[in-house]
Amino acid sequence: MKKSIFKFILLPLCFVLFSTQCEEDIIPLTQEQEAQELSLLKQSIEDLASQSICNGSTACNYIAFGSKPCGGPWSYLVYSNSINTEELISMVEDYNQKEALYNSTWGISSDCNIVNPPTSVKCENNTCIAVY
Repeated sequence: MKKSIFKFILLPLCFVLFSTQCEEDIIPLTQEQEAQELSLLKQSIEDLASQSICNGSTACNYIAFGSKPCGGPWSYLVYSNSINTEELISMVEDYNQKEALYNSTWGISSDCNIVNPPTSVKCENNTCIAVY
């Protein structure tokens, strides 16, 4: 009887208790650390976008970039399809989500001005330019 109690009750209970011990090792980031991570991610995105060039065989585009506390983006990032656009879009979406979470977590505020998207984008001197 004692062996069956150990096998069916105590042993599974021990596994459950040990499996939850890892959660205590997660240390939340400070506001400054989160801001630094966002800054590094933003710089990586801007670096990737700046590598894009435009010409007769590439197209220019733009994407909403950043997350204002009041809603909407901070700006629009202009790029061409000469780079890995799937990677850029994924990075921007990740950044926007992280910045929105940062804003709500730390009670960040800003002006509530709406940033309008470009009316179009064009290629000038092998660089995509936003037209407002």
